[in-house]
Amino acid sequence: MVNEKEKLLEIRDLKRHFRVDRQNVLKAVDGITFDIFKGETFGLVGESGCGKSTAGRTILRLYEATDGAVNFQGENVHAKKSKKELKKFNQNMQMIFQDPYASLNPRMTVKDIIAEGMDIHGLAKTKKERSDRVNELLETVGLNVDHGNRYPHEFSGGQRQRIGIARALAVDPDFIVADEPISALDVSIQAQVVNLLKKLQKERNLTYLFIAHDLSMVKHISDRVGVMYLGNMVEIATSDELYEEPLHPYTRALLSAIPVSDPEVERTRERIILEGDVPSPVNPPSGCRFRTRCPLATEVCAKVDPKFQEYKNGHWVACHVYDERYSNEFIEKQINS
Repeated sequence: MVNEKEKLLEIRDLKRHFRVDRQNVLKAVDGITFDIFKGETFGLVGESGCGKSTAGRTILRLYEATDGAVNFQGENVHAKKSKKELKKFNQNMQMIFQDPYASLNPRMTVKDIIAEGMDIHGLAKTKKERSDRVNELLETVGLNVDHGNRYPHEFSGGQRQRIGIARALAVDPDFIVADEPISALDVSIQAQVVNLLKKLQKERNLTYLFIAHDLSMVKHISDRVGVMYLGNMVEIATSDELYEEPLHPYTRALLSAIPVSDPEVERTRERIILEGDVPSPVNPPSGCRFRTRCPLATEVCAKVDPKFQEYKNGHWVACHVYDERYSNEFIEKQINS
């Protein structure tokens, strides 16, 4: 049960821009705001290139923020800190990477890969304590003790991802960013990894930011879900409410693309097909960034960036359709200005 009174992370107007050349800046993350509560799983979804992974890496300070703040347990992660303070943050905030092979050093044994964080943070005083801890972690993620002496190339994709999970757990973190941890795995293995993450969360009171574009799996694991489009957050709600009553046109389109197991329902249900391509984050549209593909777009959408606000209890959306500020008189004034 998520304790909504205890915030673990506060992300406020977070931006991460990349300089492309002298004239152009790629706005990968351009002002997102949300909270993550202790013990919950916050799902972050959207099309490829919307800025999900960049947001996760910026939260962990793998990328420096261009602007905004990430407050972890009341402290700003991006404020200038000493190496000792950064080391403390790195221990409490870990990451599970998307590619379970590229993220593991092929020259290191599994035992040394898992123990690397323990060595850096001085969590094992003796070789025996180190070895026992690694063996315990291997068994925790469903691997055998003798796997510790092997190398990453000797394992399947699912097993390699379990090694990555064990590595993240080795330093006893409070918060883990899981960056599309199942997208590179076979469908038969994906459920196993997700169930393992849920089991570990319950046992260790972990908090997850679960990044994915498979919305059906996100619903299975997440307490709340945030939807990103072109560097902006467009909707946040509890998992059940988002899937039962999506507000933003983009969220509706994403959900309509989820296959349904019943053939009769699949043949007759309404599909929302978005026209056009995702605009470039180097040169995003004026006003609402989704307006170039939105079936509900009006002239005001091109002139005014919609405010991200709470439409009802716990359900946030950035869309003029739900914005009470925009009376007919206001919209007419903006269009004619």
